[in-house]
Amino acid sequence: MGEVVKAVSDQSPDNSVLVTDVGQNQMFSARYFKFRSKRSIVTSGGLGTMGFCLPAAIGATFGTPERMVFAFQGDGGFQMNIQELGTVMQTGAPVKMIVLNNTYLGNVRQWQQMMFNCRYSCTHMMNPDYNKVAAGYGIPYKRVEKREELKDSIAEMINFKGAFILEVIVMDEENVMPMIPPGNSVDNMIFSLADN
Repeated sequence: MGEVVKAVSDQSPDNSVLVTDVGQNQMFSARYFKFRSKRSIVTSGGLGTMGFCLPAAIGATFGTPERMVFAFQGDGGFQMNIQELGTVMQTGAPVKMIVLNNTYLGNVRQWQQMMFNCRYSCTHMMNPDYNKVAAGYGIPYKRVEKREELKDSIAEMINFKGAFILEVIVMDEENVMPMIPPGNSVDNMIFSLADN
């Protein structure tokens, strides 16, 4: 995921606005997106509000019409407010939506892996065909499955004058490190699975 965020950041205008959802995408975005201007990130700050990203990004396009707005979200969070694509269609909000598709609720899966010995429950996602969803709302769409397709696909999204959905297939069981286990402090931070 970090590679995708960095690749978007490398091609983004200097005054871009980053909007994140909640989960692994939020942590990777905060870590790998290079902020080059003030007031450049909109996030719920980890308040557990999956689905925050898309409506917040729509609002950011109206609050900063002169800036490009990138909405980074996982496939789970995207589905929680996918109906807001209707608002994008109706208003013409030029949101650049990046869906980091790992087919999991990634943060929940990571916790179940690390804290509950890989006893996964309700974390694997069955996703719709996002190409058909995008077409239904009249929003251009591109799916990236190979690393070598990423750079050109990002350029296509950035150069398009309007909303765009870029679905990027990412590693399905990537973990975010370091992390602090529940009930612990920074003194007990985990830096790798071996630390757990």
